[in-house]
Amino acid sequence: MKFICIGRNYAEHAKELGNEVPDEPVIFMKPNSAYHQPSNPFYYPEFTNELHYECEIVVRISKNGKLIEEVNASRYYDSISVGIDFTARDIQTELKKKGLPWEKAKAWDGSAVIGKWQPISKEVDMKNIVFSLNKNGAVVQQGNSKDMIHHIDKIIAHVSRFFSLNIGDVIFTGTPAGVGECVVGDELEAFLMDESMLTLLVK
Repeated sequence: MKFICIGRNYAEHAKELGNEVPDEPVIFMKPNSAYHQPSNPFYYPEFTNELHYECEIVVRISKNGKLIEEVNASRYYDSISVGIDFTARDIQTELKKKGLPWEKAKAWDGSAVIGKWQPISKEVDMKNIVFSLNKNGAVVQQGNSKDMIHHIDKIIAHVSRFFSLNIGDVIFTGTPAGVGECVVGDELEAFLMDESMLTLLVK
């Protein structure tokens, strides 16, 4: 299993971090050691002083593929959820200043939290999926897949030009505006439509 993540896929989020809106999907990866089950304790990493949440729609690959055509991409994933791409923002800022890769800020152990999976039915409009994140009971992020710069099928087609997709791989599709800091004691709860998909306490 690997985590394929898309950065800057919502225009307002790119702007809030002072980034340009990209012409094509911005890809970065997380190893399988980044996976964190919400039912397990989540501890604030000792190497950062600025831990940020980034709530995203995630899809699970259900069929092996390479060089997938966009028109066929929907055949390659069967489940949807929401996840949190945790980011050590202070470390990422320093890496970006030096023009260095983001792995230390994005791909550390336990940095990818995924909620329960929901099968995708034929009735689901993947271009109109509402999701949100609450921090301590207050909404901090709200998003809709219709606002993605690059929609899910386009992401899959683009990614599969460079990387083989394998059953069980997970794609984080990008976060909307509203990312922010969390501290010890904060409770995060992510929703897909009106359904709670994960709850996490930062310890």
